[in-house]
Amino acid sequence: MPPATCWRPLFFIGGLPALLALFVRARVQESAVWRETHHENWSGLGRAIASNWKLFLYLTGLMAMMNMVSHGTQDMYPTFLERDWGFGPTARAALTAFSQVGALTGGVLCGLYSDRLGRRRTIGLALAGAVLAIPIWAFAPATPLLVVGAFVMQFFVQGAWGVIPAHINELSPDAVRGFLPGFAYQCGVAIASQIPHVQALFATRTSYAQAMALSAAIVFVLGAVVAGLGPERRGVAFGRGPS
Repeated sequence: MPPATCWRPLFFIGGLPALLALFVRARVQESAVWRETHHENWSGLGRAIASNWKLFLYLTGLMAMMNMVSHGTQDMYPTFLERDWGFGPTARAALTAFSQVGALTGGVLCGLYSDRLGRRRTIGLALAGAVLAIPIWAFAPATPLLVVGAFVMQFFVQGAWGVIPAHINELSPDAVRGFLPGFAYQCGVAIASQIPHVQALFATRTSYAQAMALSAAIVFVLGAVVAGLGPERRGVAFGRGPS
């Protein structure tokens, strides 16, 4: 298969899971909480959102920081491997894929233990671990340590993210839980979307290692602070909270 078309089968294979949406739409029933609290029209939803504007701003800020945490360590990472380490496409893909094994592991374990430790504490601990991983992640003296650093970094980064789905849904009142977390998330993504551009600009004056290390340290610390200063409703029973 010509190299120019190799991505096409993967594109279609990756889109197959989207077909599950048809099954969900046809067969999966709405939850009892949704049936009890959903709004019949946009005006009712608008009033509910307006009454929770402080929470919306907080969730947007939290999602902006968390997206900077993830995209700031992932989007330019293959470029870092190419420019600072001279890795070819195969080596870049292999190491990036291996780092995602760490991401999956961290997301599952930290999400699990956040039920015991608390959402904010788990996010803070994971981001503290990510700060400590920066030297080996960005400035590893040898390839084996670079591999370890990639795994450990994504373990902690996505470990912090493993808490987010439960956390932001627990914070959202029943009346806006179907809309507010997702909308705040997308607003946060929009704010965080500039971080790869900023890293690339900074790297033209220094190196990708220095640009990524500095930006990662800043967003890890700020992300932990934002998470720590916010509220927590771990274990709240949906349908019984304030609306």
